[in-house]
Amino acid sequence: MNQHMFGCNQMVSLVESDGCSVYQFRNESGEGTITIYEVFPGVALAYNDFHMRYFDSSFQPGHDVFCVDHCREGRLEYAAKDDAYSYVEAGDLKLDRRLTHTGRFEMPLSHYHGAMISFDMETACQSLPLEIKDFPVDLGALQQKFCRDIYPMVIHGACSIEHIFGELYAVPEKIKRPYFKVKILELLLYLEALELPENAEEKPYFYKTQVEKTKAIGQFLTQHMDESFTQKELSERFDIPLTPMKQCFKSIYGTTIGNWLLQYRMNQAAVLLQTHRELNVAEIAGQVGYDSPSKFAIAFRKIMGLSPTEYRSRRGRK
Repeated sequence: MNQHMFGCNQMVSLVESDGCSVYQFRNESGEGTITIYEVFPGVALAYNDFHMRYFDSSFQPGHDVFCVDHCREGRLEYAAKDDAYSYVEAGDLKLDRRLTHTGRFEMPLSHYHGAMISFDMETACQSLPLEIKDFPVDLGALQQKFCRDIYPMVIHGACSIEHIFGELYAVPEKIKRPYFKVKILELLLYLEALELPENAEEKPYFYKTQVEKTKAIGQFLTQHMDESFTQKELSERFDIPLTPMKQCFKSIYGTTIGNWLLQYRMNQAAVLLQTHRELNVAEIAGQVGYDSPSKFAIAFRKIMGLSPTEYRSRRGRK
């Protein structure tokens, strides 16, 4: 397992030593790193640290694989049906055979952090029974259990998932290899015992046209911060029904339009307070859509924990 598992032509090797490889890649939207550990023959653990808006993948499995992705922070868009998309969020587990892993993967919050455990089925099915005597998990049966379709299965955040993966993000260096082995075996046992309800609630998915229109709304709002639009006006302007628009926006960005816009405006105001000291607070308030400096100050404190004047003063001393 190597960089070809991720299918990125822009990936550059930084470190390769003692079964650990670190790769860096970048595009116009940002950069990311992947740190891969070979744990068992045919079994790898990777840490994904992306600070970018999208990632282009050319990966096509030339052999049988089974991958388990855990999202620690951020959001990731993935193909959920034909011409439809859904979103992995913090605490979710995504399981698939990488059969729909070609194309562009969007990260709506411009960051994604998590871990991936990948199995080369031919090699792993031979090596795992040799690692622990009478291990009760049939890896092939496990793959069939969770990968009945070409599209990923997503398990929503659960305490057991967090227990297994949460500890993987802070492992002392001297015990990493044996600890990785223990946690991978624990994950397999958990997935073996997990009962899937017959009528499991599916994560909501949205068709490509809905996603494109909703992302256009987000971009439009960032370009018109000094103006106010009702959600009905946005729905009509972009020709998308109001309720699907709200649902799709929350699925993409993880919060409501109002909360997302508030946070965006306050973060932009914070930048202006630091970089444009010739502007007074009232002028900055106007640039981010507030006619009332007092209402702006209340909103700014709610998000930043300081008044605009306090924020500018403290940042000025650093």
